[in-house]
Amino acid sequence: MIRPIYALHIQRLNALGKCVNRLSNWESRLESLETKDRDILLGTSLSKLFTKLPLWASHPANIGGFYGLLVAIALILPYRFASEENAGWLGDWGLHCCLLLVACFFLGLCSTIIVSLTKRYPIAPPRTLLYPMPFLGLAILTIDRTGIINIPSAICWILLLLPGPMYVHLSWAPRWRLLCMIEDGYNPFENTIDEDKDYDRNIITTKPDDLELISVVDEFESSEE
Repeated sequence: MIRPIYALHIQRLNALGKCVNRLSNWESRLESLETKDRDILLGTSLSKLFTKLPLWASHPANIGGFYGLLVAIALILPYRFASEENAGWLGDWGLHCCLLLVACFFLGLCSTIIVSLTKRYPIAPPRTLLYPMPFLGLAILTIDRTGIINIPSAICWILLLLPGPMYVHLSWAPRWRLLCMIEDGYNPFENTIDEDKDYDRNIITTKPDDLELISVVDEFESSEE
Protein backbone atom coordinates (compact mmCIF):
# COMPACT_ATOMS: atom_id res chain seq x y z
CA MET A 1 0.00 0.00 0.00
CA ILE A 2 2.84 2.34 0.83
CA ARG A 3 4.79 1.62 -2.35
CA PRO A 4 1.99 2.71 -4.78
CA ILE A 5 1.50 5.94 -2.81
CA TYR A 6 5.25 6.57 -2.83
CA ALA A 7 5.42 5.88 -6.57
CA LEU A 8 2.53 8.25 -7.20
CA HIS A 9 4.30 10.94 -5.17
CA ILE A 10 7.47 10.44 -7.23
CA GLN A 11 5.47 10.78 -10.46
CA ARG A 12 3.96 14.04 -9.25
CA LEU A 13 7.39 15.41 -8.39
CA ASN A 14 8.69 14.44 -11.83
CA ALA A 15 5.73 16.13 -13.50
CA LEU A 16 6.34 19.26 -11.43
CA GLY A 17 10.00 19.21 -12.41
CA LYS A 18 9.07 18.95 -16.08
CA CYS A 19 6.75 21.93 -15.76
CA VAL A 20 9.47 23.98 -14.07
CA ASN A 21 12.01 23.01 -16.73
CA ARG A 22 9.52 23.89 -19.45
CA LEU A 23 8.98 27.32 -17.91
CA SER A 24 12.73 27.91 -17.61
CA ASN A 25 13.20 26.87 -21.26
CA TRP A 26 10.45 29.31 -22.29
CA GLU A 27 12.15 32.09 -20.34
CA SER A 28 15.54 31.23 -21.82
CA ARG A 29 14.08 31.37 -25.33
CA LEU A 30 12.53 34.71 -24.51
CA GLU A 31 15.79 36.08 -23.19
CA SER A 32 17.60 34.96 -26.35
CA LEU A 33 15.49 37.33 -28.44
CA GLU A 34 16.59 40.83 -29.29
CA THR A 35 15.25 43.78 -27.32
CA LYS A 36 13.09 44.96 -30.21
CA ASP A 37 11.55 41.51 -30.70
CA ARG A 38 11.01 41.12 -26.96
CA ASP A 39 9.15 44.43 -26.81
CA ILE A 40 6.93 43.35 -29.70
CA LEU A 41 6.25 40.04 -27.97
CA LEU A 42 5.48 41.35 -24.47
CA GLY A 43 3.85 44.67 -25.33
CA THR A 44 2.73 47.17 -22.73
CA SER A 45 1.59 46.71 -19.13
CA LEU A 46 -1.78 45.16 -19.97
CA SER A 47 -0.30 42.63 -22.39
CA LYS A 48 2.50 41.84 -19.94
CA LEU A 49 -0.17 41.05 -17.36
CA PHE A 50 -1.81 38.56 -19.71
CA THR A 51 1.54 36.93 -20.58
CA LYS A 52 1.84 35.81 -16.95
CA LEU A 53 -1.17 33.54 -17.44
CA PRO A 54 -0.97 30.05 -18.95
CA LEU A 55 -1.52 29.96 -22.69
CA TRP A 56 -4.82 28.10 -22.35
CA ALA A 57 -6.11 30.74 -19.93
CA SER A 58 -4.86 33.69 -22.00
CA HIS A 59 -6.53 32.51 -25.21
CA PRO A 60 -7.96 35.53 -27.09
CA ALA A 61 -11.46 34.09 -26.77
CA ASN A 62 -11.06 33.88 -22.98
CA ILE A 63 -9.69 37.42 -22.80
CA GLY A 64 -12.64 38.64 -24.86
CA GLY A 65 -15.07 36.78 -22.60
CA PHE A 66 -13.39 38.29 -19.55
CA TYR A 67 -13.92 41.77 -20.99
CA GLY A 68 -17.59 40.93 -21.55
CA LEU A 69 -17.86 39.83 -17.92
CA LEU A 70 -16.36 43.12 -16.72
CA VAL A 71 -18.84 45.10 -18.80
CA ALA A 72 -21.71 42.94 -17.52
CA ILE A 73 -20.70 43.57 -13.90
CA ALA A 74 -20.56 47.32 -14.56
CA LEU A 75 -24.12 47.20 -15.94
CA ILE A 76 -25.61 46.04 -12.62
CA LEU A 77 -26.00 49.58 -11.25
CA PRO A 78 -27.82 51.17 -14.22
CA TYR A 79 -30.07 48.11 -14.59
CA ARG A 80 -30.95 48.09 -10.88
CA PHE A 81 -31.25 51.76 -9.98
CA ALA A 82 -31.53 53.86 -13.16
CA SER A 83 -35.15 52.96 -13.88
CA GLU A 84 -38.20 53.25 -11.66
CA GLU A 85 -39.73 50.06 -13.06
CA ASN A 86 -37.02 47.65 -11.95
CA ALA A 87 -39.13 44.61 -11.12
CA GLY A 88 -37.58 42.40 -13.78
CA TRP A 89 -34.14 43.99 -13.87
CA LEU A 90 -32.34 40.80 -12.84
CA GLY A 91 -33.71 38.82 -15.80
CA ASP A 92 -32.82 41.59 -18.26
CA TRP A 93 -29.36 41.93 -16.81
CA GLY A 94 -28.78 38.16 -16.89
CA LEU A 95 -29.86 37.95 -20.53
CA HIS A 96 -27.64 40.85 -21.59
CA CYS A 97 -24.78 39.44 -19.52
CA CYS A 98 -24.95 36.13 -21.40
CA LEU A 99 -25.16 37.93 -24.74
CA LEU A 100 -22.09 40.02 -23.87
CA LEU A 101 -20.07 36.98 -22.83
CA VAL A 102 -20.99 35.00 -25.94
CA ALA A 103 -20.41 37.93 -28.30
CA CYS A 104 -16.99 38.85 -26.88
CA PHE A 105 -15.93 35.20 -26.70
CA PHE A 106 -16.97 34.61 -30.33
CA LEU A 107 -15.21 37.77 -31.55
CA GLY A 108 -12.03 36.70 -29.77
CA LEU A 109 -12.25 33.29 -31.44
CA CYS A 110 -12.74 34.93 -34.84
CA SER A 111 -9.69 37.14 -34.21
CA THR A 112 -7.62 34.03 -33.43
CA ILE A 113 -8.64 32.40 -36.70
CA ILE A 114 -8.02 35.55 -38.75
CA VAL A 115 -4.59 36.14 -37.21
CA SER A 116 -3.59 32.49 -37.75
CA LEU A 117 -4.38 32.92 -41.45
CA THR A 118 -2.88 36.37 -42.01
CA LYS A 119 0.23 35.84 -39.77
CA ARG A 120 -0.05 39.47 -38.71
CA TYR A 121 2.18 40.99 -36.03
CA PRO A 122 0.75 42.94 -33.06
CA ILE A 123 -0.37 46.52 -33.60
CA ALA A 124 -0.66 49.09 -30.82
CA PRO A 125 -4.37 49.92 -30.40
CA PRO A 126 -5.43 53.58 -30.19
CA ARG A 127 -5.54 53.74 -26.40
CA THR A 128 -6.66 57.38 -26.19
CA LEU A 129 -9.72 56.41 -28.20
CA LEU A 130 -10.51 52.95 -26.83
CA TYR A 131 -9.98 53.42 -23.10
CA PRO A 132 -12.66 56.12 -22.50
CA MET A 133 -15.26 54.36 -24.66
CA PRO A 134 -16.65 51.89 -22.06
CA PHE A 135 -17.08 54.65 -19.48
CA LEU A 136 -18.75 56.89 -22.05
CA GLY A 137 -21.03 54.07 -23.12
CA LEU A 138 -21.94 53.30 -19.49
CA ALA A 139 -22.76 56.97 -18.86
CA ILE A 140 -24.90 57.20 -22.00
CA LEU A 141 -26.72 53.97 -21.10
CA THR A 142 -27.44 55.29 -17.60
CA ILE A 143 -28.82 58.56 -19.01
CA ASP A 144 -30.97 56.62 -21.46
CA ARG A 145 -32.42 54.32 -18.80
CA THR A 146 -33.26 57.21 -16.49
CA GLY A 147 -35.35 58.75 -19.29
CA ILE A 148 -33.61 62.12 -19.27
CA ILE A 149 -32.64 61.89 -22.92
CA ASN A 150 -33.67 59.28 -25.46
CA ILE A 151 -30.46 57.91 -26.96
CA PRO A 152 -30.34 55.08 -29.53
CA SER A 153 -29.33 51.88 -27.79
CA ALA A 154 -26.99 50.94 -30.65
CA ILE A 155 -24.66 53.81 -29.72
CA CYS A 156 -24.45 52.62 -26.12
CA TRP A 157 -23.71 49.02 -27.03
CA ILE A 158 -21.13 49.93 -29.67
CA LEU A 159 -19.26 52.08 -27.16
CA LEU A 160 -19.42 49.30 -24.57
CA LEU A 161 -18.49 46.39 -26.83
CA LEU A 162 -15.93 47.81 -29.25
CA PRO A 163 -12.84 48.40 -27.03
CA GLY A 164 -12.34 44.83 -25.80
CA PRO A 165 -12.63 42.95 -29.12
CA MET A 166 -10.64 45.71 -30.85
CA TYR A 167 -7.77 45.31 -28.39
CA VAL A 168 -7.88 41.53 -28.73
CA HIS A 169 -7.88 41.68 -32.52
CA LEU A 170 -5.15 44.30 -32.93
CA SER A 171 -2.82 43.47 -30.06
CA TRP A 172 -3.42 40.33 -28.06
CA ALA A 173 -4.42 37.72 -30.67
CA PRO A 174 -1.23 38.25 -32.76
CA ARG A 175 0.86 38.34 -29.58
CA TRP A 176 -0.72 35.10 -28.34
CA ARG A 177 0.15 33.43 -31.66
CA LEU A 178 3.80 34.46 -31.24
CA LEU A 179 3.82 33.15 -27.66
CA CYS A 180 2.47 29.80 -28.86
CA MET A 181 5.22 29.61 -31.48
CA ILE A 182 7.88 30.25 -28.84
CA GLU A 183 6.26 27.66 -26.57
CA ASP A 184 6.54 25.12 -29.41
CA GLY A 185 10.22 25.93 -29.89
CA TYR A 186 9.96 28.12 -33.02
CA ASN A 187 11.37 31.60 -33.48
CA PRO A 188 8.52 33.83 -34.73
CA PHE A 189 10.99 36.51 -35.85
CA GLU A 190 13.13 34.16 -37.93
CA ASN A 191 11.63 35.30 -41.23
CA THR A 192 12.35 38.94 -40.46
CA ILE A 193 15.96 38.06 -39.65
CA ASP A 194 16.28 36.18 -42.93
CA GLU A 195 14.80 39.13 -44.81
CA ASP A 196 17.33 41.48 -43.22
CA LYS A 197 20.15 39.12 -44.17
CA ASP A 198 18.89 38.90 -47.75
CA TYR A 199 18.67 42.67 -47.92
CA ASP A 200 22.24 43.04 -46.69
CA ARG A 201 23.38 40.34 -49.09
CA ASN A 202 21.74 42.15 -51.99
CA ILE A 203 23.50 45.36 -51.02
CA ILE A 204 26.83 43.57 -50.88
CA THR A 205 26.31 41.91 -54.25
CA THR A 206 25.27 45.12 -55.96
CA LYS A 207 28.29 47.09 -54.85
CA PRO A 208 30.72 45.44 -57.33
CA ASP A 209 28.22 46.08 -60.12
CA ASP A 210 28.10 49.72 -59.16
CA LEU A 211 31.91 49.88 -59.25
CA GLU A 212 31.98 48.30 -62.68
CA LEU A 213 29.36 50.75 -63.93
CA ILE A 214 31.38 53.67 -62.59
CA SER A 215 34.54 52.36 -64.22
CA VAL A 216 32.76 51.99 -67.58
CA VAL A 217 31.47 55.54 -67.35
CA ASP A 218 34.94 56.83 -66.49
CA GLU A 219 36.46 54.98 -69.44
CA PHE A 220 33.82 56.35 -71.78
CA GLU A 221 34.45 59.89 -70.62
CA SER A 222 38.21 59.48 -70.94
CA SER A 223 37.82 58.12 -74.48
CA GLU A 224 35.74 61.13 -75.48
CA GLU A 225 38.42 63.46 -74.17
